[in-house]
Amino acid sequence: MNMSFGKYILSLGLVGIGLSLSSCGQSDKPAEEVAAPVTAEATKTPEVEEEKVLNIYNWSDYLAEDTIPNFEKETGIKVRYDVFDSNEILHAKMIAKNTGYDIVVPSSNWGKMQIDGGLLQKLDKTKIPNWKNLDPAILDQMAKLDPGNEYLVDWLWSYTTVGINVDKVKAALGDMPMPENTWDLVFDPKYTNKLKSCGIAVLDAPSEVYPIALRYVGKPEYSSNPDDYKLATDMMMKVRPDIKRFNSGGQIEDMASGNICVALGWAGDFNLARSRSIENKSEQNIEALVTKMGGYMFMDTMAIPADAKHPNNAHKFINYILEAKVHAGLTNAVSYANPNKAATEFVDPEIRGNKTVYLAEEDVKKLIPPGNVDNATRRVMTRLFTQFKTGT
Repeated sequence: MNMSFGKYILSLGLVGIGLSLSSCGQSDKPAEEVAAPVTAEATKTPEVEEEKVLNIYNWSDYLAEDTIPNFEKETGIKVRYDVFDSNEILHAKMIAKNTGYDIVVPSSNWGKMQIDGGLLQKLDKTKIPNWKNLDPAILDQMAKLDPGNEYLVDWLWSYTTVGINVDKVKAALGDMPMPENTWDLVFDPKYTNKLKSCGIAVLDAPSEVYPIALRYVGKPEYSSNPDDYKLATDMMMKVRPDIKRFNSGGQIEDMASGNICVALGWAGDFNLARSRSIENKSEQNIEALVTKMGGYMFMDTMAIPADAKHPNNAHKFINYILEAKVHAGLTNAVSYANPNKAATEFVDPEIRGNKTVYLAEEDVKKLIPPGNVDNATRRVMTRLFTQFKTGT
């Protein structure tokens, strides 16, 4: 392993690409109207008797096999576990309210929007003794989105990048060498025209595709200028005929089975696809690429909806996940890094040393940090991405 996760997150601040949304947490009220700091005692939720039920809404393929069974055995709480495959889907449910869920797992920038919208409730840290296991460096970075770490707890983190089936890509390209900028594999028709023979997939998530596409065309990753999004969309439309499918949750199986050879997706999923292909004896040679241009960093977080019916059970689950061996078990199962300092010794050495999971410092500097755009820009982004998907 090149560096500890704590040093990794700390380096984000040191190299000046720390999450730039800290100003979003500032109040614009006059000083006399700003409430006094809320203490842990003040936010303590009453210990009421709850039915032994917990409803969780999480990303697909984001658990170890024994995570839920062990929690149920340990607590006697029955878990209903549903999955989604994009922040857009989760956010739509959160805005509609009455989701019926007690734990949701938004990415940190979306969690910030949900905090601002009053859609989440504050954590009661007196009910989370394993909070002490979290790396102080990541807590400091999360505090820029969630001042005081009052609402969000990091679940796992990774980054959006290019994943390839090495052998299939080489065969499709023939004598053509790999590009210096590996984002060309999904954005340059010179390459996509050849790679369409073995299948190209793109995340169905405009909030993660556009920051990368904007950087590719030389525009700010979180631009508010509609013309910049039009320019990025025009670039992507040139490769649209070569794209086989848009999906998020299905890329693991598609890569593991050899149904696609190139994907714009999540690094953790590509590492998991490689492991799964070995288990299935298809042994596809899959790699998550650490691109010179950089990828999009995300942190997925645990949060409790404001209208959760079982908040005490939710706190028990959060505390359970923060147990060192449990959190390490998630990383070992899905190849996504965790923020749990105490868990490091229990992470499989092969994963701990994988530089596409725990990135080298020089690669950290290239990542696009999580960020948000205003609602008007989001509407532009959504409309243009729909046009891109439909090819119209």
